[in-house]
Amino acid sequence: MKTVKDYIRTIVDFPHEGIMFRDVTTLFADPRGFRMAIDQMLHPYAGVRIDKVVGLEARGFILGGAIAHQLSTGFVPIRKKGKLPGPVISEEYTLEYGEAVVEVHDDAITAGERILVVDDLLATGGTAAAGIKLIERLGGEIVGCSFIIDLPDLGGRAKLEAMGMDVEVLCEFEGL
Repeated sequence: MKTVKDYIRTIVDFPHEGIMFRDVTTLFADPRGFRMAIDQMLHPYAGVRIDKVVGLEARGFILGGAIAHQLSTGFVPIRKKGKLPGPVISEEYTLEYGEAVVEVHDDAITAGERILVVDDLLATGGTAAAGIKLIERLGGEIVGCSFIIDLPDLGGRAKLEAMGMDVEVLCEFEGL
């Protein structure tokens, strides 16, 4: 029987030499694989009240939309700077090669709403940590963070857990 990990393609030397890119588009393209991933991402939260699902740009939008649909909740995108049309709040974070900024609409989350954060990949945790800070600034209560892939060698899970987050992943890939 196939696992979620079996549907993920590895592309060698992309986007740079020495990188093993974990491509979830092959998982998304397969109806059984995609359904399996969504079901498994939802499983730890069965019976938990979730008011909104937050997806991190960009593949988190695909997952977040599907999960929000299954939960009959709202979906909130956290986007790269300059991509949202209304009033936003921003959070800077550090990347291995510089800095980046993510934003969310300032009215996307109401204080006290219970939020599930989703994305495809957890690497260093920088984007997820910035998204969590935005949600908390709006008064959202994060019930968990769910990812398809964890790259444990990069320390993202430990970073989010140090922030007090419950982190769920479907599979891990060692190394870069």
